[in-house]
Amino acid sequence: MNTIRKTGIAILCISLSLTACKNETKKQTNNEQTKEIQSERIVGLVENVLTKEEQDALTPDTVIQLFKDGNKRFMNNELTARDHSEQVRKSTNAQFPKAIVLSCVDSRVPVEDVFDRGIGDIFVARVAGNFVNEDILGSMEFACKVSGSKLVLVMGHEHCGAVKAAVDNVKLGNITPMLSKIRPAVENIKYEGDRTSKNLEFVHMACESNVKNTILEIRKNISILKEMEDNGEIKIIGAVYDMDNGSVDFLK
Repeated sequence: MNTIRKTGIAILCISLSLTACKNETKKQTNNEQTKEIQSERIVGLVENVLTKEEQDALTPDTVIQLFKDGNKRFMNNELTARDHSEQVRKSTNAQFPKAIVLSCVDSRVPVEDVFDRGIGDIFVARVAGNFVNEDILGSMEFACKVSGSKLVLVMGHEHCGAVKAAVDNVKLGNITPMLSKIRPAVENIKYEGDRTSKNLEFVHMACESNVKNTILEIRKNISILKEMEDNGEIKIIGAVYDMDNGSVDFLK
């Protein structure tokens, strides 16, 4: 009986020893993998925060080209890796963004990513259907007249739910007065075919018409920006984001 007991204890000790060795080997392997991952971690680009002098040296056309180049990188999945924590710290005391972009609230339209821009690069105003109201107009005045931005970009997008709702003249709570801001762009379209959201051709026409109508509203209701545009200090332009491939079509 003693012999059996001793044998059992010996087997148990060997089993525990083997388990400990396996755990130690696994721990060492995990540590090595962690070190390997850390060594391969992408170092984010820490861009210099734009100074007032650098912003002043920009032209509207330069900013437009920066946006076009950034959009190509976005389409090719070549977005700039950025150290956002460091950029936050560098932009704490001042900001001199290049542009203000008016976009839809749609979650599928990541404005900064679409143009490969970082923290402190652009102002972004968002509202369903990318129309303007008093608050957004004031924000645009602040961006350009006070903060020195060189571009106002109104960006609509394909498959826009707000535009489709405006096309179908949807009535629902606070959505009704919101869509009334988009309806004029729909009503102004000369088109003899199906004027419902089922007709993707008409929806696309409504999307572009809404962008152009918003630009007209900006020029009509912000004399400050209209004067700046006439003097060549800024440009007010439109674009449409294509969800199917990530491209941005700048409208003429």
